[in-house]
Amino acid sequence: MAGMMPATTAQGRIMLKSMHVAEYMSRRLVTFSPDMSVSEAIRVLLENQISGGPVVDDTGRVVGVFSESDCLKGALEASYHGTEIGSVKEYMSVDLQTVEGSDSILDVAEIFLADHRRRLPVLDNGKLIGQISRRDLLRAMDDFGQRHTP
Repeated sequence: MAGMMPATTAQGRIMLKSMHVAEYMSRRLVTFSPDMSVSEAIRVLLENQISGGPVVDDTGRVVGVFSESDCLKGALEASYHGTEIGSVKEYMSVDLQTVEGSDSILDVAEIFLADHRRRLPVLDNGKLIGQISRRDLLRAMDDFGQRHTP
């Protein structure tokens, strides 16, 4: 990140704190239903060239996150047990962490580093409004560097 930070680290932290999730999150989301089959979810991932996304119930509430790793787990279990592959709800991650659009890019970067997550659902008053990924944060940092290099 040479040349991407202003003169002092303190100034950089303050400026990154002023950049918010809402500015960089993806608003066009691909979501999954808990009852969707893993086979169908795999097709959705491949067709949309994504690695995962939020799982949303009939009321619009985020109930989990489904990823490529979850697909692999489902496929391997079905193969091992000689059974049909199950539904998204059987394999999705329910250890759900979310952020809000008003959260700072810096705070979200710290979450990504601490928890090794690739994406986080963005909520506003409990309603899904987007998703922020590591790549979105890289875009924010690039914007920051472009604005603050001499």
